[in-house]
Amino acid sequence: QVQLVESGGGLVQAGGSLRLSCLASGRTFSSYAMGWFRQAPGKERDIVAAIARNGANRYYADSVKGRFTISRDNAKNTVYLQMNSLKPEDTAVYYCSAALSGGSTWLGRSPSAYANWGQGTQVTVSS
Repeated sequence: QVQLVESGGGLVQAGGSLRLSCLASGRTFSSYAMGWFRQAPGKERDIVAAIARNGANRYYADSVKGRFTISRDNAKNTVYLQMNSLKPEDTAVYYCSAALSGGSTWLGRSPSAYANWGQGTQVTVSS
């Protein structure tokens, strides 16, 4: 098991930027594929971005391609989500997730692929 703590959410105007961080406990962070999901009120939890153990394989939802960047620093047990050109429709609670992965290139795209979740951080984009 790994414990995840997100930070960096807040209120920002449309067109602005935020960087979310997710700090993982434990010494095996490099064994986990990581994902960022978001959930708006009344909607399902959707994938935003994911990154494999090798750090090179990445996935982005179509809605955030070209605006968001996921990265990881295994030495700091941290995964980041840099969010630029934010839009009001990006408003949601953002969740960090981790999946123990045997393959260095694997990443998951659905919530069911991840067994570990953070508590979430609110991102609100005003128009």
